[in-house]
Amino acid sequence: MKKANRYVVMSNLIWRLGERMGAKGVEFVVALVLARLLEPAVFGNVALVTILIRIIQVFVDSGLGNALIQKKDADDLDFSTVFYFNILFCIVLYGLLFIFSPWIAEFYNAPELTPVIRALGITILISGVKNVQQAYVSRHMLFRKFFFATLGGTIGAAVLGIIMALRGYGIWALVAQQTFNVAMDTVILWITVKWRPKWCFSFSRLKQLYSYGWKLLASQLIDTFYSEIRSLIIGKIYSPSDLAYYNRAKQFPLFITSNVNTSINSVLFPAMSGEQDNKNRVRTMTRRAITVSTFVMAPLLFGLAACGEPIVRIILTEKWLPLLPYLTIFCISYVFLPIHSANLNAIKAMGRSDLFLKLEIIKKTIGLIALLITMRISVMAMAYSLLVTNFLNQLINTWPNRKLLGYKYRDQIMDIMPNILLAAFMAFCVYLLERLGLSQIATLTCQVLLGAILYIGCARITKNESYFYLLDIIKPHVKRFLKH
Repeated sequence: MKKANRYVVMSNLIWRLGERMGAKGVEFVVALVLARLLEPAVFGNVALVTILIRIIQVFVDSGLGNALIQKKDADDLDFSTVFYFNILFCIVLYGLLFIFSPWIAEFYNAPELTPVIRALGITILISGVKNVQQAYVSRHMLFRKFFFATLGGTIGAAVLGIIMALRGYGIWALVAQQTFNVAMDTVILWITVKWRPKWCFSFSRLKQLYSYGWKLLASQLIDTFYSEIRSLIIGKIYSPSDLAYYNRAKQFPLFITSNVNTSINSVLFPAMSGEQDNKNRVRTMTRRAITVSTFVMAPLLFGLAACGEPIVRIILTEKWLPLLPYLTIFCISYVFLPIHSANLNAIKAMGRSDLFLKLEIIKKTIGLIALLITMRISVMAMAYSLLVTNFLNQLINTWPNRKLLGYKYRDQIMDIMPNILLAAFMAFCVYLLERLGLSQIATLTCQVLLGAILYIGCARITKNESYFYLLDIIKPHVKRFLKH
């Protein structure tokens, strides 16, 4: 694996961020449009099925794909072996889902979901074709390919979903949107990426990759199941509307974190893997990822929490106002996500998938205990338990790197504290604008403008390190763009 210099890393990060912002931006707008057209209960039912598919999807997307990225000398035999294995494995997974879908639907007292589960399950088969291409793009830092593939699929899916919703297809508008999106992503990625599987297969290579990958697969499976189990329990114990409010509140901050944090992680992991023998370099990259991610994400998340009510009233209408308390909890919880992901990326890149798995088991055990205590109290109690356990997870995720990298949790908190305090001050000032009694649109407009001016202005005045680092990185790209 070639080591990536700063220009290559940042260039790929910009392409990846552009892809995530474009795709998730379109998805987010479409979701808002559909939320106005459809009732919360419809979203609750689709969310339930999507969660099940997402858990199964982990078997396809994790483990071997990451093993291909991390392995120093991965070649066509490795990639082809994983490709054919994935195809066969996805066929088996979908077959099991197809057979058991009536029992799954019956468990949630919604037999009408059986065809929905089977239809959305097709995305598992499609992902089996796409997974190795994604690993190839990540390993060779070709994130420009993701931009065209993801954006093309998302725009087509957006048009299809809205048209079907307007014509009264209800839940099937959401099903068609998601399935079409994955299918078009795959087609465009196969057209734009030159790699093709060879007619070769090696059980010994598969075993070698599996020895590293199964720990990441298990870790990701535990993490995904744990992340979604609250929604599964809400769907079983409470109403579809309760699940819709909970999930819709989570999607607002997820729009921010999935764009910024996912973009950085997808570039950071292969870049770190190329430097895995240089601990000082990995430590520097970890610190930079944490500080820069927090500088970008903290004002967006705190600002979202401060502007929550006018945003919901304007975009989703008053029928979605019950999601506001959940929105605040998720925004606070996700602010510290960069600490989690950067530390875990460093552990993965250094080949310690065994340690990665141990951390997941410890964290999820604590989380499940908290969930069992709160699940019968209320949905709000479950949300608060997530906030508490996320704080504990920070301590757990950073613990190994005090020795592996010499980067303690206290040092990490001190590194991001200027960004956190700056964002909190901005959010407090923005929140006070609601007391002026302006219209919802006028209030939100003033809040956004004041927030941007305050945050950027204070960053310059306080000589914020992350602000000037980003400015230094962005300026050459802007100049290059303007010249063309």
